[in-house]
Amino acid sequence: MKLPRSAPRATVRHRTVEANGIRLHIAEEGEGPLVLLLHGFPECWYSWRHQFGPFAAAGYRVVAPDQRGYGRSERPGAVEEYTVLDLVGDVVGLVHALGESRAVVVGHDWGAPVAWHTALMRPDVVRAVAGLSVPPNPRSGGTPPLRAMRELYGGHFYWNYFERPGVADAEFAADPRTTFRRFLYGACGDNPANDPVPAQPLVPPGGGFLDIVAEPGELPDWLTDEDLDAFTAEYAESGFTGGLNWYRNLDRNWRLTAPWTGAALQMPALFVTGDRDLVHGFPGMSELIPVLRQLHPTLREPVVLPGCGHWTQQERPAEVNAALLDFLREAAPPTG
Repeated sequence: MKLPRSAPRATVRHRTVEANGIRLHIAEEGEGPLVLLLHGFPECWYSWRHQFGPFAAAGYRVVAPDQRGYGRSERPGAVEEYTVLDLVGDVVGLVHALGESRAVVVGHDWGAPVAWHTALMRPDVVRAVAGLSVPPNPRSGGTPPLRAMRELYGGHFYWNYFERPGVADAEFAADPRTTFRRFLYGACGDNPANDPVPAQPLVPPGGGFLDIVAEPGELPDWLTDEDLDAFTAEYAESGFTGGLNWYRNLDRNWRLTAPWTGAALQMPALFVTGDRDLVHGFPGMSELIPVLRQLHPTLREPVVLPGCGHWTQQERPAEVNAALLDFLREAAPPTG
């Protein structure tokens, strides 16, 4: 039986703000210390639908933007305008555009590296930081990531498929609702293919990404037809190119972040993940996650959710909210 739909309440407000020279659509609710929620790919503000009410009720001002290139936000045309420096600049600009000087920054999937890098680059702006699914990953001094994956998997790793101009863009845009249904089910903990450890996401020769993600017989309890409708509607105009351009900058980001090699987080930090998350299968992750607290002494003990896949805050909202609110009460207690 499906769980009751948990749609954003009418008290979630929508507007557009100017930040870092571009227009960003935001959804917001509540009053108190500012908490920014940064989504991943292929998502938008709606992926945080289960967090608005509980966070606002706990005394926080919750703001979830559509990040650069996504949904209702502005979509620059040049690939080079989607570097990690641009994305961090958007976060800092958004904090200031909202009339604040500091914020707690929480990110999921691609939003997590943006959150971690914002914390590393602008510790004066970030009160506390949390990442879901993707841990703070130290920059290697060896080979840029796209080239490394190309050499390791013969060009079949999904990052390399995504970096090809126009290819994944067209595949995903051909039927966006099918894209979301297969993406969200394929990487979730309810997909038996992800138990115990998801396979490497390798795109077959001559095939597409959707060939490697299963078509669900029925939707898992946490995902409704209304949710699929919402994601599809949010992407109706924007398409997928803006989000894919983030992947196309992975090697450029590797070069740009050289000055922060070996830098450690300076503020309270939290990592939340599921044990069926595909990121756990990425090269080096099994060695990295056990030593995260040695690399970042301000990081709490990671929260690992049994049976949870990649879509952490959507699959397990109650547990994620409890972990984040416990963290927030200590790191950035509400006022009043």
